Amino acid sequence: MAKTSVIKTASVLAFERKLANSDAVLFSGNWGGNSWQPVRVQEKAVRGTISNRLKNALTSDPAKLDAEIQKANLQTVDVASLPADADTLKMCFSLRILGNLATPSVCNDRPYQEALQATIEGYISEFGFNELALRYATNLANGRFLWRNRIGAEHIRIVVKGSRTWEFNAHDFSLRDFSTRNNDDVLELANEIASGLAGESFLLLNVEAYVRLGQGQEVFPSQELVLDGNSKKGKVLYQVNDIAALHSQKVGNALRTIDTWHLLADSLGAIAVEPYGSVTSRGIACRQPKDKLDFYTLLDKWVTEGDIPSERQQHFVMAVLIRGGVFGEKAE
Repeated sequence: MAKTSVIKTASVLAFERKLANSDAVLFSGNWGGNSWQPVRVQEKAVRGTISNRLKNALTSDPAKLDAEIQKANLQTVDVASLPADADTLKMCFSLRILGNLATPSVCNDRPYQEALQATIEGYISEFGFNELALRYATNLANGRFLWRNRIGAEHIRIVVKGSRTWEFNAHDFSLRDFSTRNNDDVLELANEIASGLAGESFLLLNVEAYVRLGQGQEVFPSQELVLDGNSKKGKVLYQVNDIAALHSQKVGNALRTIDTWHLLADSLGAIAVEPYGSVTSRGIACRQPKDKLDFYTLLDKWVTEGDIPSERQQHFVMAVLIRGGVFGEKAE
């Protein structure tokens, strides 16, 4: 698109997310079995030790330190575990793939919307959604959405049901890269996802993960953010109809962990697609505006100035639009 000074970024601009997943609910059973029971959240009161970092005035005085250590660290927390006679966790969620990416859900500037639509359609014409869909399919196959429940598992089987049923051994796929281009099942699933993103077909996937952990082992639903300062419970776990579950946001974050195009990819690997490449667990932003690789800089230059990013960064921009969000320009 030719450079023009007429087009300015819309002040109101929003996209709906195109990967619409549900909460993931947890069940227990035995590997290879057919009977599955809901995982329940239990409350537990524990007497912990004082192990946090103490002030220098306490640590430098042995008597004061002994007195502090003698205090009980009483806590009431939620826990979730497999029953003593069950060794396998089953996690289930659904995933809808939506199309029509070129049309924002809200935009208050017609010239900008037309320029943006032309930009998105140009990308689709040149690349399609093959690269992005392959990465989303890989994150289904490798069980990244299991989060902490994936660590140390003896076996992990992923079943994805759509137009047909695909089965994957999650341990066959890396969490750090997307070198799955020779796996026929992943490629077939990716083609289905790409067709859904292109709006060529309706796609609803039902995903089931079977994780063999061991009898009675602890499992890890999402932890609730306790906004009530008077809460007496130290940890609150998420439940759906009294069944332990993971937030849809947590599952969605795992599915869109496909950004290996940022500057710290060699050390961090794939991160979730975010406008500034934020990694809250590390307290860093991998896409600083000073590097001109953040979403807003790339999008504005591409749409309003005709400055086309590299292929890698074009994939990133489209992945953010698929993620959805409010992207309008704020007044100074």
